[in-house]
Amino acid sequence: MRSLLFMTGCYIIYSTILNKFYVGATQDDVSQRVEKHNLGTYGKHRYTATVKDWELFIFIPTNDYAHAIRIERKIKAMKSAVYIRNLVAYPELLDKLVSST
Repeated sequence: MRSLLFMTGCYIIYSTILNKFYVGATQDDVSQRVEKHNLGTYGKHRYTATVKDWELFIFIPTNDYAHAIRIERKIKAMKSAVYIRNLVAYPELLDKLVSST
């Protein structure tokens, strides 16, 4: 079995400085992905490059990248930090998100 860090999935990172979340999808090591956001690897003018304190908030493993993208888009469409926090607080909400996308 592969480590969670190397699984395909949707990830949400959080910045204390900005008090904001960022939602993305990956097929790579998620810890390296977070590090790249903190280093500004994705471009100095990108949203995540404005601060260097991004931390993994939640990782949602998926069987394929297409499913990760669907979850990412659904979360972004909600435009709600409360919804994101509730994904952690209420596992049934997370289960519903994964099964409905």
